[in-house]
Amino acid sequence: MPEYGYFLSCEEFGPADLIDQARMAEQAGFQALWISDHYHPWNDAQGQSPFVWSVIGALSEAVSLPIETAVTCPTVRMHPAVVAQAAATAAVMTNGRFRLGVGSGEALNEHILGDAWPPATVRLEMLEEAVQVMRRLFTGEEVSHYGTHYTVENARLYTVPDEPVPIDISGFGPKATSLASRVGDGYITMMPEEPMVEQFRKGGGGAKPVSGGTKVCYGADRDEAVRTVRRLWSNQLLPGEMGQILPTPSHFEQLEPLITEEMVGENTVCGDDVDEHVAALTAFADAGFDRIYVNQIGPDQRGFFDFYRTKVLPRLQ
Repeated sequence: MPEYGYFLSCEEFGPADLIDQARMAEQAGFQALWISDHYHPWNDAQGQSPFVWSVIGALSEAVSLPIETAVTCPTVRMHPAVVAQAAATAAVMTNGRFRLGVGSGEALNEHILGDAWPPATVRLEMLEEAVQVMRRLFTGEEVSHYGTHYTVENARLYTVPDEPVPIDISGFGPKATSLASRVGDGYITMMPEEPMVEQFRKGGGGAKPVSGGTKVCYGADRDEAVRTVRRLWSNQLLPGEMGQILPTPSHFEQLEPLITEEMVGENTVCGDDVDEHVAALTAFADAGFDRIYVNQIGPDQRGFFDFYRTKVLPRLQ
C-alpha cells in the first residue's frame, strides 16, 4: 500500500505557515512531507519563496515526518558541492529522514545570476554530473573533480549522516526518466502515468521508490475553489516547455488568459466531493506509485487537513 504525504508549497506560503501546515499534516495522518525549492514563485499572486534549507531546519524540529525536496535543481543557481553540504546537514538534523529530490530545473529560478539557460539535453548532462559530485561528497572524503560542467577542488563535508543521502530524480519525459532509472535512488513525477513508472522500473530502477504528487483545492463552494486555482496556479496547466524556459513571474502572468475556469475544473480536483479526492490519489496508486503527495491550494489549510483526516485518508488506508 502506498504512503500518503503532504506537499508544502514554498511558492504560496511563508516559513511560519509552512511549519504550521507540516504540524497539521502530521496530526492529520500524513506520513511524509515534500517541500518545493524555488527562488521565485510562479506568479505574484502566489507571493512567497522562502529559502528551502532554512525551512527544512525548522521542520526537523517541528515534526518527525520524513522530508524531501521536490525538487532541487543542483546545477546552475547552486553548485552541486553547495547543495551536497545543505542536503547532508538536513539529513543529520532529521536523523536520516531526508531525501534529496533533484531535477533539471526552470529558468524561472535558475537564470537569476545571468547564466545562460541550456537546452534540456545539456541540463540533463549537468544533472547527471552533479549527482556524481554530490554522491562522492556524501562519503565525507576529500573530493577533487574536473568534469565537463563542474570543478571541485579539495572539498570535504565534515558533517555527514551515517548513510549517504538518497537522491531521487524527477522526470516528465523519456530522457529524464531514463536518467532516473540509471542513476537515481528513486523516481519523481507529477502525473499518474503507468508507462513512465514501467520505463523507470524496467530501465534499471527496479524496486526503488516512485513518488508522485498532485494539487487540489478543497472547499465547500466548488466554483470558488476553481477560481482560487485559476488565480494562484494556472501555470500548472500551461502546455509544452513553457514552465522550463520562461524567466520571470510576469511572463507566466501574461499567459494566464489562456487558462479558463473550465480547463481548471476539468484538470484539478476542486470542492469537497470525497470520491473525487480519493480517485485522484488512487490513480497514482493504480499506476504503481509508492508514495503520493497532495497539496492544498489556497488559504483554507485547516479545513483541508480536517477533511483529509476524517474523510479522505481513512478511505485510502
